[in-house]
Amino acid sequence: MSLYAIPTPIGASPEASLPAPAIAQIRAVRDFVVENAKSARAFLGSLGMAVRELSIVAIDEKADLLAPLRAGRPLGLVSEAGCPAIADPGAQLVEAAHREGFKVVPLIGPSSITLALMASGLEGQRFAFCGYLPRDAAERAQRIKQLESRSRRERETEIFIETPYRNEALFAALLEGCAPATRICVAADLTMATQSIQTKTAAEWRGAPGTIGKRPAVFLLLA
Repeated sequence: MSLYAIPTPIGASPEASLPAPAIAQIRAVRDFVVENAKSARAFLGSLGMAVRELSIVAIDEKADLLAPLRAGRPLGLVSEAGCPAIADPGAQLVEAAHREGFKVVPLIGPSSITLALMASGLEGQRFAFCGYLPRDAAERAQRIKQLESRSRRERETEIFIETPYRNEALFAALLEGCAPATRICVAADLTMATQSIQTKTAAEWRGAPGTIGKRPAVFLLLA
């Protein structure tokens, strides 16, 4: 039996975000481990599935999450948005499936991190996802300097994210701390009608910074 790593739409509809074979595979599964039960039900229901007939277990519940696989049934791992186990819970469940010899099958779907990198125009051969930067202003400034230094040394794109209500604080810290020639990309509302992706040098951003607002955003820099 297989554990299916199931991406979910970021903003667009399932039909616009997922290929038909992935949707068909999801519809064949009846047992799911999910990040958020409410949003998972909405997602699965949007695929025309009879949600009340499904087993949906939150990943943080104290349960035997691999029980369906042991019973010979396929299991789906569902993200809140985007790809499971990439800036998302699920890696430990995937690891446990590998340990017990079950097949793990990643389905094709959206990932804000890769979408942002694809559209940034920054270095795509060498890149690193750095998660969230520190909330403390001084620690955040120090971390930005470290990432910029690593980017310059390795010729590597650094990718990170932030909680939407702290977007402006992070953006201001980037403009204050980065060298003028460092290129910074801000990719917000990916796959949505309000999508915005812009790459400029820090100096160019300082001349016309604009605002990001409280939107899901991915930040990238290349020194």
